[in-house]
Amino acid sequence: MRLLLLSDTHLPKRAKALPGRILAELPRADVVVHAGDWVDEDTLDLLRARSRRLVAVYGNNDGPGLRARLPEVARAELDGLRLAVVHETGPAQGRESRCAARFPDTDVLVFGHSHIPWDTTTSTGLRLLNPGSPTDRRRQPHCTYMTATVADGVLTEVHLHRLPPRT
Repeated sequence: MRLLLLSDTHLPKRAKALPGRILAELPRADVVVHAGDWVDEDTLDLLRARSRRLVAVYGNNDGPGLRARLPEVARAELDGLRLAVVHETGPAQGRESRCAARFPDTDVLVFGHSHIPWDTTTSTGLRLLNPGSPTDRRRQPHCTYMTATVADGVLTEVHLHRLPPRT
C-alpha cells in the first residue's frame, strides 16, 4: 500500500495550486494523508476527488468550512498499521514523550504545522512523521512531501521528496 503524506498546503495563500509532482503522485497513492492547514476547501475537494482514500484533519489556519468537514484527529487502520493524523503536536522539545502519551495505541503519527520535515521514533515505538510543506518552505531549503509503503502492518520505504523552487 503506497502512501502520499502532505501537510500545510496553504492554498491559495502560499501558492496558487498544488505542485505538478503532487498531482502526479495522486494516482499512484492508495492513501493520501493530509495533516491540515489547507486554507481553502477547493484543495480538499480536489484531493477527495482524485484520491482512492483520503485521511485528513484540519489545522489552525483552517476556517469554519474545513472544520465542519474534517476532524481535529483522524485515525485509520492501513493493512494492519494503526495510523493517526493531527495538525499540531507542540514544540519540538518533548514531542516524542507527549505524542507517545497522547497516542499510545498508534504505530505512526503524521503531523504538520511547523513546515519542518520530521522523522523520529519514540521509545515506545511510535513513528512520528511530518512531511513539511509542498508550497511554503519557510526557513527550510526546499518545499517537501513524503511517500511511504505499508505492508503487513509495517511502515517501510519512507522518503522525503524535495520539490524544485517555484518559478
